[in-house]
Amino acid sequence: MKKVTIIAVTLIMIMMLFAGCDSETTGSDKDIQATNKVADILQGNQPTPTDITYSLERFNHIRRAYWVNGQREKAMSITVPIQRPLGYIVLFSDSGAVVSKFVVDGKVSSLTNYLTPISERYSSGSYTLDWLTDTDGTYGDNPSGIFFFTPDGKYIEWTGTYLFSDIPFDVTDPILKTEGQ
Repeated sequence: MKKVTIIAVTLIMIMMLFAGCDSETTGSDKDIQATNKVADILQGNQPTPTDITYSLERFNHIRRAYWVNGQREKAMSITVPIQRPLGYIVLFSDSGAVVSKFVVDGKVSSLTNYLTPISERYSSGSYTLDWLTDTDGTYGDNPSGIFFFTPDGKYIEWTGTYLFSDIPFDVTDPILKTEGQ
């Protein structure tokens, strides 16, 4: 009987030790909590704008959806209730050489953004994940890169390095990289 009591007391002490470990906060946990508090303060002082009523990013993606699916006239006829800014872009090769320059109608957009989510989560007793199609009815990912339209309606995709600005500029002396750099 004495052995059973000693074993029981030992087990209780071990369980209390493990229970105590669960309630301790590590240094990493304290850092995470402190960072989250700072983020809450910053978001409170600088909230996300809620008065944006039109998205040039969505406009580009809608226009692209028509364009890449053979409906270019429809893509070109979409009206915009705001004035689109002009931008300026230079496309560079991997070695740093200038490949081309363009005036951009509106903005440069990411090929990896979508108009709709790529999946939908819902629960009805259990967790389910359904993959949704893109606007062209296909699944999968787009390559990393950008796309944009020129003021005369040309569509450009680029997967390399670029320089973009809302002010005109000229790159006259690009630095060329060579092997081994």
